[in-house]
Amino acid sequence: MLIDYDMPVWRPPSEGNSFILQATLGCSFNRCSFCSMYRTKTFTVRPLALVQAEIQAVAQRYPDTRRVFLADGDALAAPLAHLLTILHALRTAFPHLQRVSSYALPANLLKKSVDELAQLRAAGLSLLYYGIETGNADLLKRITKGATPDAMARGLLRAKQAGLRISATVILGLGGQTHWREHIDATAALVNRVELDYLSTLQLMLDPMIEGEFQRTFGEPFLMQDDQALLAEQARLIERLNPPAPLIFRSNHASNALALAGTLPADRERLLAQLEQARAGATRLRPAWLRGY
Repeated sequence: MLIDYDMPVWRPPSEGNSFILQATLGCSFNRCSFCSMYRTKTFTVRPLALVQAEIQAVAQRYPDTRRVFLADGDALAAPLAHLLTILHALRTAFPHLQRVSSYALPANLLKKSVDELAQLRAAGLSLLYYGIETGNADLLKRITKGATPDAMARGLLRAKQAGLRISATVILGLGGQTHWREHIDATAALVNRVELDYLSTLQLMLDPMIEGEFQRTFGEPFLMQDDQALLAEQARLIERLNPPAPLIFRSNHASNALALAGTLPADRERLLAQLEQARAGATRLRPAWLRGY
């Protein structure tokens, strides 16, 4: 291994062939009650000298690298000058570089101005992975997301004004058996307010390490949805999505019971037909033991 990674390392499924560069460690917020990804880490902005040394080491071995993902969960929390230096080093080291991406927290897009985000875009950062999770204000409080629907809409508008592409995720099952309709309807309403490039669904899966915390912060007994109910959530979401621009939609993350792919609104009827077949038992769902984050 060329890099001595600070484990665990997480990355989006579509970054499987990318150079994973830890610009930061952990997550500066790290309080979302549904997420255990960085609970074992203290948030740190890694020293530039270490990051640049890793870039050079990988460039010597893999000079044709085309994609880089800035890890961990909160690279955009680093100061602007710090990030610009890293992006410049990447462009210098990899002449065939096509894409640099990172996760983005709601706070990241509100703490940097449109001009600052545009500087990052000009320096090579082109794609952000953004967890909407839900568009329902009450549920956002219950899961301690640290954001409101209006704040997320403002931040996402800033990113689009800066020329950044956005790949957003929502979590099916996050409202449980009691609040699933409010969850889906408000999520669709938020997505319809903002211009996204990609939208993916995940299904709620709780790490035992944080399940008790999730139940406490939810504020009332939480009952998980079964597969039939989750398929109903997916159908309700697709029925209500009317994005302002064509939206590439996927549910191929490993947590999902059913993999779907299409563009909305053009493929709405086909996707709904696939869901109806699955709900009728005509399509085999992904076995529970094969699902995961």
